[in-house]
Amino acid sequence: MPTVFNRGMIARRWKPLALFLMLFLNSSDAMAQDVAIRVMTFNIEDVRHAEASKLGNERLSRIAEVIQRVRPNVLLLNEIETIDNPIVESTADLFLRNYLLVPQGEGLEPIRFVSYTPGTNTGVHSGLDLDHSGSIFDTVPPKSIKQTPEQRAYGGDCFGFGGFPGQYGMALLVDPRLTIEADSIRTFQKFLWNDLPGAIAPTNPDGSAYYTDAQWDIFRLSSKSFADVPITLPSGAVVHALISHPTPPAFDGAEKRNKHRNRDEIKLIREYIDGSDSLYDDTGVRGGLQDGASFVILGDLNADPVDGSSLGDPINTFLLESERIQSLVVPESEIEVDGLDPTDTSSFRLRVDYVLPSHDLTVLESGIWRFGVEDGSTSDHFPVWVDLIVPSP
Repeated sequence: MPTVFNRGMIARRWKPLALFLMLFLNSSDAMAQDVAIRVMTFNIEDVRHAEASKLGNERLSRIAEVIQRVRPNVLLLNEIETIDNPIVESTADLFLRNYLLVPQGEGLEPIRFVSYTPGTNTGVHSGLDLDHSGSIFDTVPPKSIKQTPEQRAYGGDCFGFGGFPGQYGMALLVDPRLTIEADSIRTFQKFLWNDLPGAIAPTNPDGSAYYTDAQWDIFRLSSKSFADVPITLPSGAVVHALISHPTPPAFDGAEKRNKHRNRDEIKLIREYIDGSDSLYDDTGVRGGLQDGASFVILGDLNADPVDGSSLGDPINTFLLESERIQSLVVPESEIEVDGLDPTDTSSFRLRVDYVLPSHDLTVLESGIWRFGVEDGSTSDHFPVWVDLIVPSP
């Protein structure tokens, strides 16, 4: 839970479990005080609505146990199914009700959140042959546990790869003592790739454009979405959760279309925090983040600052080298796993998951949680958390 700080407590460094019992002071004390929050991102690997709607799923119980142990105040879940139906309970709320509100181990307590699920481009069909297969597969295939050839064919022509609409979506969970400013959320699901300043379009080996004019004119940049979710703390301070999940720089060909897209999805984040007037959100409002606003970049960005197959080193170039981002503190795991560096956030030996705060926020502690997830039976990613002090407004 969040807590209120005075300036003399800023130097204190906590171990990972020490924030479990943090409590607010009374509301009058909370105003005009610094507030500490724990922020976490966790790719939970293709969680489906049908799974979350039923009790007793062993993998979801393990995921919920990890969350109940870490006890974040702000949590981004990547790869959780989005349901585009207002009368159907969201996957995130089902997971909250059936798993997070149920103690998942001895001594563990339920954890409450308010959820926000943005729209996603995954499984949204373009109507065009985006993967250049020679045919357009626009019939939504039946859902299945394992990906089928029909789902791959369908997903290849969607704005974001998904075997069905909503697969691999994301959800932001927020401590109910904090407030999601729903009327101020900005989403960039429909922002066009060709409108990004400095975008690099994929090309064939002979130098010709990979996408046709008709395809490039409608191609959305975000493989899922990019969203700015303002969160107000009891002190009145506002922190913007900048959430996304760029496509992996893989599963393409000589044209490197996914590598180019991953680079430019990460560049979009930089353009946003720099306040670029070239950007427009899904309501048509132009511009990026207000100068001086506090923020935390969250998500599986599918790019490592040192290793991997990224194009043009986008993590360093666009994020870690930005003066607005506090990047010197790098989360590490205290649990050694053969073949993994302490900073690797995935079982495939890369640092791809990030919690990157703005420079005005103070980092108390950070880590990568590998307890109970090191064998990959929970997810192929590890949760990453950072404890932050948010200064009073």
